[in-house]
Amino acid sequence: MTDFTLHDIESAPEQSKPLLENSQKAFGMIPGLHAVMAEAPGVLDGYQKLHQLVLDTSFDNDETTVVWQSINVEHACHYCVPAHTGIAKNMKVSDDIINALRDETPLPSDKLEALRTFTLAVTRKRGNVSSEDLDAFYQAGYSYRQVLEVILVLSQKVMSNYINHIAETPVDEPFQKFAWKKAE
Repeated sequence: MTDFTLHDIESAPEQSKPLLENSQKAFGMIPGLHAVMAEAPGVLDGYQKLHQLVLDTSFDNDETTVVWQSINVEHACHYCVPAHTGIAKNMKVSDDIINALRDETPLPSDKLEALRTFTLAVTRKRGNVSSEDLDAFYQAGYSYRQVLEVILVLSQKVMSNYINHIAETPVDEPFQKFAWKKAE
């Protein structure tokens, strides 16, 4: 177990206090990830800004969930998979999509499967995707804009997934019922 502090508004560095207040307002609690990030105010600020930018992409709720969870599952993030399961349910994403992402089974549409396949290609190849990867993504109905937006989401998820691995962030109580472990 690592010794990262799970900050609250009182214990956080001064610059993180208003950021944690924003988290409290937005989520009705301070998510553990935000509590860890508060140690470095710029990290929490950057993460919150990235999160809003992700919500403002051209992706609908199903597509945003596909990109988030494809990366979370690929990175085997013990914290983000359950958290984004709860978030997806709040976003009215179907259980068929949620379960297929968690279980790494086929998604209910070819377009969403193409989005997952491309997201995983970008993640696994660290952006060095092939022209075939891009062509398949475009043929599924996506554009240059969505290529760049996948990278935006990946940037957010690298922050959260890596911090959760290193800090061993405990899963928040509301998401514990969605506990997850990557299949062997």
